[in-house]
Amino acid sequence: MKDYLKSRILLALEKSGMSAPVDILFEKPKIESYGDLSTNFALLAAKELKMKPRDVAQKVVETLEIDPSLVEKVDVAGPGFVNFKFSNKYFLSFIDDILEKGDSFGRSNLGAGKKTQVEFVSANPTGPLTVGHGRNAVFGDTIANVLQWTGHVVTREYYFNNAGRQMRVLGDSVRLRYKEILGEELQFPEDYYQGNYIRDIAQHLYDEQGDKLKNEPAEGGFKERAEQEIFEDIRKTLERLTIKFDIFYNENSLYETGKIKEVITALEAAGLTYDKEGAKWFKATAVGGDQDKVIVKSTGEPTYRLPDIAYHIEKFRRGFELVVDIFGSDHIATYPDVLLALKSLGHDTEKVKVLIHQFVTIFQNGEVVKMSTRKANFITLDELIDWVGADAVRFFFLMRNIGTHLNFDVDLAKKQSEENPVFYLQYAHARIASIIRFAESEGFSTGGLYAGGKKGFDSTLLKEKEEIDLAKALGGFPEVVEAAATTFEPHRIIGYLQGVAEEFHRFYHAHRVVIPERQLAESRLALCLAAKTVLANGFKILGISAPEKM
Repeated sequence: MKDYLKSRILLALEKSGMSAPVDILFEKPKIESYGDLSTNFALLAAKELKMKPRDVAQKVVETLEIDPSLVEKVDVAGPGFVNFKFSNKYFLSFIDDILEKGDSFGRSNLGAGKKTQVEFVSANPTGPLTVGHGRNAVFGDTIANVLQWTGHVVTREYYFNNAGRQMRVLGDSVRLRYKEILGEELQFPEDYYQGNYIRDIAQHLYDEQGDKLKNEPAEGGFKERAEQEIFEDIRKTLERLTIKFDIFYNENSLYETGKIKEVITALEAAGLTYDKEGAKWFKATAVGGDQDKVIVKSTGEPTYRLPDIAYHIEKFRRGFELVVDIFGSDHIATYPDVLLALKSLGHDTEKVKVLIHQFVTIFQNGEVVKMSTRKANFITLDELIDWVGADAVRFFFLMRNIGTHLNFDVDLAKKQSEENPVFYLQYAHARIASIIRFAESEGFSTGGLYAGGKKGFDSTLLKEKEEIDLAKALGGFPEVVEAAATTFEPHRIIGYLQGVAEEFHRFYHAHRVVIPERQLAESRLALCLAAKTVLANGFKILGISAPEKM
């Protein structure tokens, strides 16, 4: 509709002899009586046209040629806003569109086949996923879903490092626990990996090998087994949330293939490095940075920035047109340096979208949950899923903008009542499914409401306010999906679906669906089926189930 109105306004401007290079944008008026869409183009164009904004608006409205079956009223308000009120026929046409498109309703070609990579989770295999990783995982997977729904060709990628000091410490942590199982008394360093999962890995090795590994070095079988088991646990945890990756990219391969050296050579050739106190520095201040940064420590070990630069160069080489990086807040100080280095080496950093998520605090019984009962000093993602279920985990992680701290209320997430927002939405879907089952038991054929491009209902029979309001809400789904994709804000979909559920419940409480007036009943069933379709499609993007019964 926005595109249609924009074309009509441009034509009216032309016919009126007025021309001004101005964007014609629309927004929903805050007051319902003002209409369904409003535009301020006249206020923006008035200066160049040397006219009063209201005169510009009035002249356009007088010249406007618009389909009255779609728009029933156009008026000028205030200093020059043009308001449009749509017809009930237009809103009811959404039902046809939804039932015709079914599970593809809401999809678009906004992304136009753009080759897109979404990198998320990217936790090294040193321990189980925590709730912090969980927010990253759910958000990343949902962003990938939204982009796919809007026409992007998406690759989900997990970047990890199975080399370096942290992995040596991991191997030695398992080795020491193995030694304890053999009966040796030893001091376990405080900075080593704690938690029962380290003991479990050591026990598995003992069960299989007995004492044969007592002289095995930490970086041998102990490290390999730890990485294997932890990564398998990570995969299983992610699968519980229906998250699967296309590619697992190993940071160590950047060293093995010489990509790290290539970056250093390129930066040196550009005059952007210098040596100081035995370390190699990136001369960030020469290309707009606040201060220079170490890229290779005096020990010869690279900082995080260097492999990240090399990895992103590989992303560009692999042909990605859009790169979405989802990081925790601990990356907030490092990613600008990576982008700066990439730009200084001639890469288009406009293709990179970095999204930073804030921390998660788990609340139970009104108090912060500080310790895990089974692991180390963190709450694992598996524990959270065990407590509240996968659907609640995904939904609650997506409820808020990732730039804000998230308080996860376990007690609320467990509730089987309308107080729980995910239960409220899923209950709306299940209630519609129940209505449809009842209708079919009464002899209605819901499968015949829309089949083969032909509809078996008369939408003009829907005249009640609650019917129109629900149809109007349902028609907004594609626009919300596109907005979520362009802003990278999937919580918009949750807010929208909550509005749909509210409109459905208002309709349901005001009007019976299965009634003796068969034609009206069929039309209301079609409206219900459209609502069920929109809810299910929204759930699919969010990665939660659409229950038929609750």
